[in-house]
Amino acid sequence: MDVTWGQAAAVLDGNWLGSSTVPSRSLYPHQWSWDSAFIAIGLRNLAPSRARRELTTLFSAQWRDGRVPHIVFDPGTPPEAYFPGPSFWRAGRTSGLVQPPVHARAALAVHEAEPDYEFLAALYPKLVAWHDYLRISRDAGGRGLAAIVHPWESGMDNSPAWDAPLSRVTPSSGFVRRDLQHGAAADRPSDEDYGRYVRLAADYRDSGYRDAGSFVVEDPGFNALLADGELALAEIAETLDLPSDAHREAAARIQKALQESLWDGDFFFARDVRSGALIRQYTCAGLLPLLLPDLAVAPALLATATGPRFGLGRVHGVPSHDLTAPEFDTGRYWRGPSWFNVGWLVRQGLLRHGEHALASRLRDDLVETASRTDFAEYVDPLTGQGHGARSFGWTAALTVDLLAQPVAVA
Repeated sequence: MDVTWGQAAAVLDGNWLGSSTVPSRSLYPHQWSWDSAFIAIGLRNLAPSRARRELTTLFSAQWRDGRVPHIVFDPGTPPEAYFPGPSFWRAGRTSGLVQPPVHARAALAVHEAEPDYEFLAALYPKLVAWHDYLRISRDAGGRGLAAIVHPWESGMDNSPAWDAPLSRVTPSSGFVRRDLQHGAAADRPSDEDYGRYVRLAADYRDSGYRDAGSFVVEDPGFNALLADGELALAEIAETLDLPSDAHREAAARIQKALQESLWDGDFFFARDVRSGALIRQYTCAGLLPLLLPDLAVAPALLATATGPRFGLGRVHGVPSHDLTAPEFDTGRYWRGPSWFNVGWLVRQGLLRHGEHALASRLRDDLVETASRTDFAEYVDPLTGQGHGARSFGWTAALTVDLLAQPVAVA
């Protein structure tokens, strides 16, 4: 444990910019929104003041409408180091998209590690504004669920769940991909898919960041994290002696909408708001509602998680896509590989539903795999081989957090 802890801490030190942490010095040289939330969760065990700074820096870039941008650009990083950079977005020092709302849970975790009521009181209204933006401005389908308007907003950029709605998008051309300078092409999205991402982002930018477009999707993972974030906000409000009922009610409404709108048979599927159809792809996003307590369909969802589609407990981590599907790919970005943040989240869900033995096996596998692969960005779920960047920020941070937590017992 001591060796792995020290190695993970060294990764976080190496990725620290002074006020935030980059996911990767090579591939992702700026601050990313949900990465920073997970990194703060790990940093609370090493340097709570740095964890607070991580979140404070991110929320200093919050937009007036409440959105938290998915990238905050480091002014000291050369413009050519990442595409699309600040000149593409025309939004000052940030991008215009968002990422999943894991920040309230991170802020609460940081406070619990080293109580700081001033930090919590300063962040609380910003978190409320962030959730209000998602719950109100992004309810494109009118079902009480937040919609994403770009695959990057899901955090699971290249998921097969996005193939059908993306097929309506004409790819852009004439840009230079920077990611392929730092990652193997076989691990990354195809040129055609990347062209669609750029087209969608440019159209969104050119609309003045109006929340509409050809890609509008209700994602179960994003909404499960929003509901869990509302539960975390309720705990934060109670800690600050503020009313909390509105947050618990919001969480209950989102959970109800998830079950009524996105559950079908044995799984939570994304919905294409433009066509109205469920996207019947079994992706790891559909497992994240396990985070929610009193989930009526939890037994059926756990059966799917431990069955042949995901093999939970028999493979490395949590596969990002259905092991039995023709689209499954052991190495390509979000089309099969296991990611450490998803593993960490699913473990939380297992604990909340009393699956302590399975949670313990998952924890041990995540820690061992992270150490063995030099804290890889993601891994082959069948062999445990590392893919993507190494010394990856949230892999190191969440390894620290898993090592710091008591081992679950049955």
